[in-house]
Amino acid sequence: AATEQARAFLADWAAGRLPSAAARTTEPGKAQEVLQSFTAGLDIEKPKLTAAADGVKEGEDGTLGIPFTARMPVTGLGTWTYESELPLREQDGGGWKVDWRLSLVHPRLSETEKFRLEREESAPPKVTDRAGVSLVGAEYPSLSPLLGRLAGDAGGGGPRGAVELVDRASGETVRTEASFGKEPDPATADRPVRTTLDAGWQAAAEKALGKADGKNASLVALRVDNGEVLALANSPSSGFNRAASGTYAPGSTWKIVTSSALLLKDAVAPDDVVDCPKYLTVGKEFHNVETSEHPGATFRKDFTESCNTAFIGLRGKLDDGELGKVARTYFGVGQEWHIGIPTYDGSVPEPKDETEKAASMIGQGRVQANPLIMASVTATAVSGEFHQPSVTAGNEDETRTEPLPDGVVSQLRGLMRATVTEGTARVLADLPGEIGAKTGTAEVSDDQDNNGWLVAHRGNVAVAVVVEEGVTGGGSAGPIVHSLLSAVPEDPA
Repeated sequence: AATEQARAFLADWAAGRLPSAAARTTEPGKAQEVLQSFTAGLDIEKPKLTAAADGVKEGEDGTLGIPFTARMPVTGLGTWTYESELPLREQDGGGWKVDWRLSLVHPRLSETEKFRLEREESAPPKVTDRAGVSLVGAEYPSLSPLLGRLAGDAGGGGPRGAVELVDRASGETVRTEASFGKEPDPATADRPVRTTLDAGWQAAAEKALGKADGKNASLVALRVDNGEVLALANSPSSGFNRAASGTYAPGSTWKIVTSSALLLKDAVAPDDVVDCPKYLTVGKEFHNVETSEHPGATFRKDFTESCNTAFIGLRGKLDDGELGKVARTYFGVGQEWHIGIPTYDGSVPEPKDETEKAASMIGQGRVQANPLIMASVTATAVSGEFHQPSVTAGNEDETRTEPLPDGVVSQLRGLMRATVTEGTARVLADLPGEIGAKTGTAEVSDDQDNNGWLVAHRGNVAVAVVVEEGVTGGGSAGPIVHSLLSAVPEDPA
């Protein structure tokens, strides 16, 4: 019965039902006043108070002591954790109550000593682009959620504070009970955090996403030769970083990887005839965008027109786990990346059945990626070599990949170039430079429009864009990529 009352008291206190908690004590008035001032004065919200499963002690004064653990979240700083004990006394009329005393709130709380919260805010180090241009959230909204993390990871700035035990009469600190936040490193406190981003590219990316017509969208542009991220943008700009942490079916942009797997084993050549029927049934009916068909098409035509049925028809050329192995071995997809900010690094599980294998050939099923991954896939396809992407310098690299053969790279470049000159990425055909691209349409659910994708490369840059419920890649992501590439140099510095 004593334990039940103790747990009920802790539950009321944790939930903020302070009058109810106080009523379970021998001095309700004092208890309510102290509990209120303790949490309010220390900016504690939603404490978690857990009674011990055992260890009840019998005190010399006739009380039963029930230990508990207090986890006190201090707003904006962290959690203060300590152990205390509730004394329970049996009442003359029956039942048990918490025998009120200050020390049950915290063992060191007394008539002579109390707790005080001290806060200290220091300015975080500046974050700059690759050339030293300052990056601020007001000018580059998509970076706003990331700048604090980049600065914090560099070891400087951010909120700090401490819970101090102080003398009630003099106000002098007796001891520090808990400290929060990292002390700035004097050696780096005034040194800006330099990123791989390019202010010009970032500004162009932010502006380009205005063509998403209010839909959720994200964009990544990175250097082909080393994986350095030049721009990373999201619409809306606040909140979740879809560009690097999103999980999407990549749709037909994944045909770059599928084509690589087929070309690596000479299972198909660009000029081979691979029929493109309107429909193909593999456990379920698959079809092409707008149920198009291209009888007697070559594999090049299937790629440039993004023919789902042709690619699905080639599924027997690959072993069940081969697509995932190629993605991991040559493109680094599914390995652990360390780029300087949190990322989702892709997944290509072995298909469970023929229907799922058919879907994975066209970037559906359980294949998962995001614009960061697909920009990297594009860079690898056109250079032959995977480079772990990066937003900051000096990140650990645990990836292990093999280079694509030159012949495969040459064929992939030809297929992507033809997609711009005569295929579904013609929206980019009027731009300067030898651009290669691949569009993608990814099904989401029966009651949602498809996501639209487009990946492209020009010079030393690879770009990937996804527009949620964009319907088609060329129609939704195409204008965004066109806007970006129109606004920046053909090659970054």
